[in-house]
Amino acid sequence: MRKEEKSQIIESIAAQIAETPNFYITDIAGLNAENTSALRRACFEKGIKLVVVKNTLLHHVLEQNGNEELKSIYPTLEGPTAIMFTTTPNAPAKLIKEMAVKLGKPTLKSAYVQECAYVGADQLEALANIKSREELIGDIILLLQSPVNNVISALQSNAGGKIAGLVKTLSEKE
Repeated sequence: MRKEEKSQIIESIAAQIAETPNFYITDIAGLNAENTSALRRACFEKGIKLVVVKNTLLHHVLEQNGNEELKSIYPTLEGPTAIMFTTTPNAPAKLIKEMAVKLGKPTLKSAYVQECAYVGADQLEALANIKSREELIGDIILLLQSPVNNVISALQSNAGGKIAGLVKTLSEKE
């Protein structure tokens, strides 16, 4: 590979990391063409970009980034490497779990999600349980609705009739 090609690949990976800062480093070695195609199709359906890359080129990109947290990922850059880029932090972890049951691969080497590095396949469960932005917003909305629901149900119950009667009596006195 010529130096120009390497620099183009490095720039491409760096641009992808800047665009989608959540990424998973996986091992997909040993998958045949049919299974690799199934994995790529599943990635596409979930909005995940799957890229196979040389370890040395990825190492250069991560070094250029200058992030101290990324240094813990360096030891995982051995053997065949594929990167899963995503905007939804937990989507690749769920996909890896699902496909590993079906195909036996991919396996998680490491991940950089929400500005934290996760190293090792044992981190897969923690990554799958990370809530996406939309899930967090939904949880907050449910928490905010709870007190309102309590007040409404209290007003609609028998105690609410007493409160309504009290309010009516107080308004009639004026």
